[in-house]
Amino acid sequence: MVDPLRRDVLVHRGLYVLMALALLFLRLLPLGNGANGLPGPDLLLCVTLCWLLRRPDYLPALLIAAVFLLEDLLLLRPPGLWTAIVLLGTEVLRSRIALTRELSFPLEWLFIGLLMTAMFLAYRLAFAVTLMPQVGFGFAMVQVVASILVYPLVVWLSHLTLGVHKPGMGEVDDMGRRL
Repeated sequence: MVDPLRRDVLVHRGLYVLMALALLFLRLLPLGNGANGLPGPDLLLCVTLCWLLRRPDYLPALLIAAVFLLEDLLLLRPPGLWTAIVLLGTEVLRSRIALTRELSFPLEWLFIGLLMTAMFLAYRLAFAVTLMPQVGFGFAMVQVVASILVYPLVVWLSHLTLGVHKPGMGEVDDMGRRL
């Protein structure tokens, strides 16, 4: 018999992988507005940060790295660059879970927005240092702003449909550790 807490973690990990695959599939479809269209938000990053902030036990670092490395490979980006930046950002967030648990949502949203902006700037800096061609700054910044603006919707939908919420006082994980 499987422990209910352990089963919940495994189910949510599976849901995360399925959502990541679905979002990657949608990004690969030729549904864009053409060369003049504005970039949409990075929903996979929003879901990852939302879930990690609420339930860090659902997303181990290896799972995040595997999902974002697959995204790098499928989207023909430099393999591992965005993965490393996302992994670094999520581990910074994971190390500050105790601090962020007490934040109100507007402050959480500001913190996530600053983290997304820092990740974007680190990615741009890596491209600039290696003299790789990149899209215009304003065009790329639109994606970051769109991701920041859609973050509350991702949080609301994750809570409403999948039950991903901040742990309550005294809630423990499958190993008996306080969340």
